[in-house]
Amino acid sequence: MRRLLGVIGDPVAHSLSPYIHNHWLRENEIDAVYAALEVKSGELAAALTSLLNHGAAGLNVTLPHKEDALRLASSVGDTARRIGAANTLVRTPAGEWRAENTDAPGFALTLDYGDIAVEGRDVFLLGAGGAARAVADVLTRRGARLTLCNRTIARAEALALDLAPAARILSLDEGLKQLPKAAVVINTLSLGHAGGVLELPASAGGIFYDISYGKGAAASLAEASRKGWRTLDGLGMLVAQAALSFELWFGITPDLAAAHARARTLLEAVQ
Repeated sequence: MRRLLGVIGDPVAHSLSPYIHNHWLRENEIDAVYAALEVKSGELAAALTSLLNHGAAGLNVTLPHKEDALRLASSVGDTARRIGAANTLVRTPAGEWRAENTDAPGFALTLDYGDIAVEGRDVFLLGAGGAARAVADVLTRRGARLTLCNRTIARAEALALDLAPAARILSLDEGLKQLPKAAVVINTLSLGHAGGVLELPASAGGIFYDISYGKGAAASLAEASRKGWRTLDGLGMLVAQAALSFELWFGITPDLAAAHARARTLLEAVQ
């Protein structure tokens, strides 16, 4: 029987994950299909049970479910446990979900491929959700001078307590005012998916990296470019974390460079 895989979240219709994963499935002659599955906030527990009952073999998890996915899983991998969020679920032989996190190593790979050094540099992280936790873990382990900026200070404080004890914490408004001193800005805020845009100050030569891609990142990247920032979208992170998820499900490591080139071509064609 054909196996089911997918990405669950809200919004999720924009996701390129089905395009990426279905290509890899065909390429490796795996009898499975990968779909985008919209799951509203508050409906995750029921959805995960239903998907298990329908034989789902693996899932990727995007906003707003990454922290809840960790809580609802029957077992948790070391990276997901440390970060406190899961973006990948693997069906176990016992028919339960094991939570993993490939966001963190995927983000780390993009820093390597992009030759973005963070050690000893001022890095501002915007947001404090599940994806931000993965990013903060990597930045802390690589020795960045980290500033956490979030509308809800308590949420940023909780992230710092768990993963980045040396981080400075600012409100989002104050963080945006101080942004020019940053060598690198990582935006994990989801407002771009709802049509919002950050009002950024002029750059002093830094990098603005939005972990979203396509329409979800277009406005913020355009604003950053206008203000003199070097811009980077999250397509590379998407492909990297997807490849690591695929490896967890099937024990096969796909070609990241080829997948990124295909996804970039498709993204540019639909924009």
